[in-house]
Amino acid sequence: MTITSPAFKQNSKDALNNKTLQKALLNVESGFINKRKKSIVNLPEFDALRDEGKAIKDHTLAHLDLYLEEYEKNVIASGGHVHWAQTAEDACKQILDICKNVNAKTVTKGKSMISEEMGLNEYLEENDLKVVETDLGEYIIQLRNEKPSHIIAPAAHVTREQVEEDFRKAHTHLPTDRNLDAPEKLLSEAREVLRQQYFAAEVGITGANFLIAESGSSIIVTNEGNGDLTQTLSKVHIVIASLEKVVPTLNDASQLLRILARSATGQEMSVYTTISTGPKRDADPDGPEEYHVILLDNGRTDMLGTEYQDMLRCIRCGACMNHCPVYHAVGGHAYGWVYPGPMGSVLTPSLMGVEKSGHLPNASTFCGRCESVCPVRIPLPKMMRHWREREFERHLTPSTQRIGIGMWAFFAKRPWLYHMSSRLGMSILGRAGRKKGSFSKMPLGGGWTDYRDFPAPEGPTFQSLWKNRENGDAA
Repeated sequence: MTITSPAFKQNSKDALNNKTLQKALLNVESGFINKRKKSIVNLPEFDALRDEGKAIKDHTLAHLDLYLEEYEKNVIASGGHVHWAQTAEDACKQILDICKNVNAKTVTKGKSMISEEMGLNEYLEENDLKVVETDLGEYIIQLRNEKPSHIIAPAAHVTREQVEEDFRKAHTHLPTDRNLDAPEKLLSEAREVLRQQYFAAEVGITGANFLIAESGSSIIVTNEGNGDLTQTLSKVHIVIASLEKVVPTLNDASQLLRILARSATGQEMSVYTTISTGPKRDADPDGPEEYHVILLDNGRTDMLGTEYQDMLRCIRCGACMNHCPVYHAVGGHAYGWVYPGPMGSVLTPSLMGVEKSGHLPNASTFCGRCESVCPVRIPLPKMMRHWREREFERHLTPSTQRIGIGMWAFFAKRPWLYHMSSRLGMSILGRAGRKKGSFSKMPLGGGWTDYRDFPAPEGPTFQSLWKNRENGDAA
């Protein structure tokens, strides 16, 4: 997928003016937040579990090489194969080779953000393979030829009416007079259409929420059961995961699962939690004949030992974007790549470079809600500040912004001049705006007044009020 984050400002304007999108985004803000609140009320140890989750991930990252080697050893011992991929292109080629070896024509896929990062669907389709997304949200956006706008709810930007329209266009073999006026009917139709594809596919591809080093197992969590059908009905099961998905033991994964679903969808546990270990054995009634794992780096090891290593703790719950006021306003597509919201504003520059995605760390109010709800306590605002610093150091920010910051720094280094200037400025603005109470236009203030009014000061500066308070207390 071509990254378009430099167009974030224009993308945001388009999103704000899209009434259908704004209607759909209301469901994100109201649904996910309230469900998370309710789910943690009955779990008094939730914050303690967050601390444990952070500790598990930190320990694993500190010994990542050892646990990856242990994982590989146990996958092989169970009859599977491990493929190491340095880049997304390497991973795509490895998957294509596996598909060619079994003369595959059709591939079914469970939801996987790492496959979006790889551009896997486009790659396989260019090589004459039919790719069918089996997660309902992913299937909807595949029909629409769009990318996910949310990491756990790919079609969060789509309304029910739009889904009905898309289904009628795509499912032309079904009666035209069928009733699709409820979500349940749309779901039933998708199941009917997709069930045929599970049996036709020679290869099934899933992501992995966790990889278990002690057993060589992979874990996926779903609410639809599509992941189970994808990996058990095809001849070949391919798991694709980035390196940081490994954890030492099944007990560690169990601890993380307790905070994952609650943070993501407000459930105690997802409907399906599926553990896969190798291909089917002789006595097994079903399951894949081959089991392959693609371990993708794609910039992760470059993050180790840096100020961005904490981002590798992410368990892809989506809580940060569910609570982000910027995401609520513009949705996921405005971010221009696979990962939206606060986590994307940190991860995308780490993987793609700040030169291509420097706008994203600036797409934040720094309210701190993302960090406060993160189940593994990732300091997202802190890392976004680091990326802003890198952007400034490399002269990637606009010259006007750099000049403005330079002027502010000049005054900030001279407190007496800063206080005198701010008192004078507030006094002038207060008198000029006394009648209207705000400014619709201001010299050098277009970055603010182009979008909203600037309130006129109503009295002394904060510093003056504080000084007077201290003097009053002292008296």
